[in-house]
Amino acid sequence: MRAQTRQNHSGVALVLVLWVITLLSVIAGNFAYSMRSEAQIASNLLHVAQAQAQADAGFHRALFELLKPPTDLQRWQANGVEHLFVLDGFELRVSILDESGKIDLNVAPAALLKGLFKSAGLSEEASTELLEKVRPTNATNASNAANITPPKPFESVDDLQKIEGMNAALFQKLAPALTVYSGLGIINAQVAAREVLLAIPDVNPALVEQYVLDRQKALLDGQSVPPFPGGAGFVGMVPPGMSAFSVRSEAHVGGRIGFVRLAVARLSRNMHQPPQVLAWGAGDTEN
Repeated sequence: MRAQTRQNHSGVALVLVLWVITLLSVIAGNFAYSMRSEAQIASNLLHVAQAQAQADAGFHRALFELLKPPTDLQRWQANGVEHLFVLDGFELRVSILDESGKIDLNVAPAALLKGLFKSAGLSEEASTELLEKVRPTNATNASNAANITPPKPFESVDDLQKIEGMNAALFQKLAPALTVYSGLGIINAQVAAREVLLAIPDVNPALVEQYVLDRQKALLDGQSVPPFPGGAGFVGMVPPGMSAFSVRSEAHVGGRIGFVRLAVARLSRNMHQPPQVLAWGAGDTEN
């Protein structure tokens, strides 16, 4: 009987020992997994921080290139072309756009904005309605002119999405052609995209297509870009020091961890005057 009791106690003790070992194994496994996860998160955060620093370096490289003499054949052009290079093991893709080639949402002529809306596929009536929302008149006659509240300027192109009737598809068509940083009532046709040129009232689409081809050929041949043959009152040359430039700088390491810096800056040829950063943000990586 005593032997049987001792065997029972031994069996219970063995079960308890096995249970404790199993419990400790589970705890140890969870702890190890947690440590691996935290280590991976820390590693990813480190790589993202490094990618951000390299993307910022790409932005400053873009400013350096823009400040080179125009006669420098290696100088980067503000035409949206991607420049690829490697920096400290990171692959960088940097592109620059001249904001003077876009339509300023705040100061561009109403006819130019309406032309953009129509070229995006809106009817005459729908374009007029949208223009009234973007540029509200606030008054129908001069009798209440003293009570008119000037429309608040757009602080960013993204603010256009707050306009009633603006949907995502239409915004995606309009946004690349718009800016709030040029401060110009005209567009610089020599750097303007096709969709911007097509917004010029009464422009001939065939003329636009031919001009885009001629402009591209001139750039490839290293020649001066020809002036746009038309668009009086809507196109013109930009005064020195007036141009603002948008920069997209994307940095990747190992093809997986990346960061995109989106920024807009205004430059001056005065070496004692630093660039004026007008916008600073992050974008989505393409990978």
